[in-house]
Amino acid sequence: MTDLQSAARTASAVEATAHMPDLVPSEQMTLVEQVTQWARLRIDERVFRVGMRMPSIRQLAADKGISRFTVVEAYERLVAQGYLESRRGSGFYVRARSALPAEHAPVAMPASSIDVAWLLRSMFHSAESAKAPGMGFLPNDWLDGGLITQALRALGRQNGNQFLVSGTPQGFLPLRQQLQLHLSELEIGAAPEQLVMTTGITQALDLIARLYVRPGDTVLVTDPAWFLMFGRFASQGAQVVGIPFLPDGPDLEALERTVQLTRPRLLVLNSVLHNPTGVCVSPAKAFQLLKLAEQYDFLLVEDDIYCDLCPPAMPATRLASLDQLRRVIYLGSFSKTLAANLRVGFIACHPEVAKALTDTKLLVGLATPEVNERVLYKVLTEGHYRKHVERMRGQLDRARDDTRRRLERLGLRMFSSQSAGMYLWADTGSDTNTIAAAGHEHGYLFAPGSLFSPAQMPSGWMRFNVATSSDPGMLRFLAGQLERLA
Repeated sequence: MTDLQSAARTASAVEATAHMPDLVPSEQMTLVEQVTQWARLRIDERVFRVGMRMPSIRQLAADKGISRFTVVEAYERLVAQGYLESRRGSGFYVRARSALPAEHAPVAMPASSIDVAWLLRSMFHSAESAKAPGMGFLPNDWLDGGLITQALRALGRQNGNQFLVSGTPQGFLPLRQQLQLHLSELEIGAAPEQLVMTTGITQALDLIARLYVRPGDTVLVTDPAWFLMFGRFASQGAQVVGIPFLPDGPDLEALERTVQLTRPRLLVLNSVLHNPTGVCVSPAKAFQLLKLAEQYDFLLVEDDIYCDLCPPAMPATRLASLDQLRRVIYLGSFSKTLAANLRVGFIACHPEVAKALTDTKLLVGLATPEVNERVLYKVLTEGHYRKHVERMRGQLDRARDDTRRRLERLGLRMFSSQSAGMYLWADTGSDTNTIAAAGHEHGYLFAPGSLFSPAQMPSGWMRFNVATSSDPGMLRFLAGQLERLA
């Protein structure tokens, strides 16, 4: 571009700025955000065209009555967002940008077989929670984004240098100290050195698999159970074997027979609000599980991700409270009650196990992001989290009763009469793979029972999220499928 052309384009930008209205005050936006939005809109509307030099920092600050620092920060944000490019000694210029897809455009999902990967892909692409009875999370409007926002604002007021260093291998110490108090309320004694922070339950299981499981080892799970861990342990070379799960916990006779034959390394289970059945292991079975683990020398991995959805008054026996982390490795997370994207979980275990898991964590991915852990610490210590989960439990109680009645009117049979948690496990009497495949074609996400079994054989059972299973259109579709398959 010649000097004459550059001067002409700069003059055009000055003229455009002169005719633009002043910044609109907004209680929701800082001055920097207002300037950024103002410039972005002008670029999108082609008032400032590709290659045009933006008004100088000094000029725009004078025209809008703001500081130069505000303009500099706004321009730097626009560079980071791909709207501008900075030319040293010359200024900021509008950058050519490739066309972006529409923000809310649906992503076409290719047809595929009904398997774990299919359900995971569908869960991440499902746009409407009302059409997703198989969803594994609570809808956004059930959660409280304000808790996260307040914590982020509080962190933003602190010295930013603390976010520049690498995190602590075991995790942010004040958070581990807070979790020590949290676990003591569950009668689980765990010092901070017995806690290892993770990016959710998934990483926790990954670290445990890497530490304990070798090719050919047997890992026991309940049948049904959370489907994601099947593939994780199998990828480590393990034989994943299911133990039938009854309304009060694992079938102990089947468990002992399997243990005698396979000599497993681990048994992984939810003892409280089991996924997908929603029931709790009875105290008698919890005690027997510990006796079998001691007798046959295997470890128990207790996944308590639904801990805070269980009312304090509800009888719930945790293996870790009986065992005090001698043979039990306890897992926790806040993804179900705060935000799935926060990705903060933890492992509580024997001190020697914690050291070994920390070393494994360092080898796999160094430290976990401390910023997320600081956010969680703020949420847990500012006093609003407890009321938040109490409110959520009340919502779940109302939704569960309503969903159960609706499903029973369609002829479905419930696995149990549990009174807490976010799932109902129901027998449809039909092949739920067929229902899920048909539902996919009509924009509905169902979670068929085959996915929750290591064998993944066709099943009549289906998991329903009580928070996302009341849509009349979905229920009519399900009723039609059941009638067609009868």
